Amino acid sequence: MSKLTNYFRETSEEMRYKVTWPSLEELQKSAGLVLLGSLLFAAVVGIMDVAFSKSLEAFYTSFR
Repeated sequence: MSKLTNYFRETSEEMRYKVTWPSLEELQKSAGLVLLGSLLFAAVVGIMDVAFSKSLEAFYTSFR
């Protein structure tokens, strides 16, 4: 049990004193970039989905 207590104590101290946290401005910029990248990725995947769907639909209807 003392090992577990020691682990949490050391983790708490490290998070308080040794970790360099980003400023609010840096955090907002990073969050904006992640949001923009996620939206761009979603748009590309959506366009690919529509393109594959339409091409497969055309392929299957050509055999009717």
